[in-house]
Amino acid sequence: MVELFNQTLFLLINADIQPNALIVMLAKLMADLPIWLVPSLLIIGWLRGDNAIRQGFLAAALTAVIALSVNQIIGFFWQHPRPFMMGLGHTLISHVADSSFPSDHMTLICAVAFSLLWHPALRKLGCMLLCLSLPVAWARIYLGVHFPLDMIGAMLVTASCAWLIQYQQKMLIEPVFKIVSSLYEWVFSPAIQRGWLK
Repeated sequence: MVELFNQTLFLLINADIQPNALIVMLAKLMADLPIWLVPSLLIIGWLRGDNAIRQGFLAAALTAVIALSVNQIIGFFWQHPRPFMMGLGHTLISHVADSSFPSDHMTLICAVAFSLLWHPALRKLGCMLLCLSLPVAWARIYLGVHFPLDMIGAMLVTASCAWLIQYQQKMLIEPVFKIVSSLYEWVFSPAIQRGWLK
């Protein structure tokens, strides 16, 4: 029953046999948005922020790493085929034939979004990323490489990981922050001394 719902909803969202070229172009842009947006955001946030902001971005980065690792474990123990592996719908981008659940792209953007929601100064940015995750989810389904439940699964994994990281703030984030800060100051000390970086 769940799989039938998943496939039916996929077919409603997936591109038709003659899709509009502009919509396909938009979908391809949104489909890969997390790959370049999220790392850029984390780097800029670290370089421009004070220590409190940097801790928030570090927590977001760790949340993403842990959530993506959870995805790998889920995919190892439960191989769910992608739509094109089942001959379902229309596929408009190439993709490796691996497990579809949960979506790594959705995981990347939602992990950072949910994590930032825990930090008052970064909450607005977290909300913006969460809103951006919706067109990312649509694009991955529209282009034929994911099912709707792959997106819901990614949101559940990332929300859980964000809560876990926040719950372990003192035991995990603070010690890691000291190490990362020391390493950053050592590597970039010339630029910091010249005032190019904080």
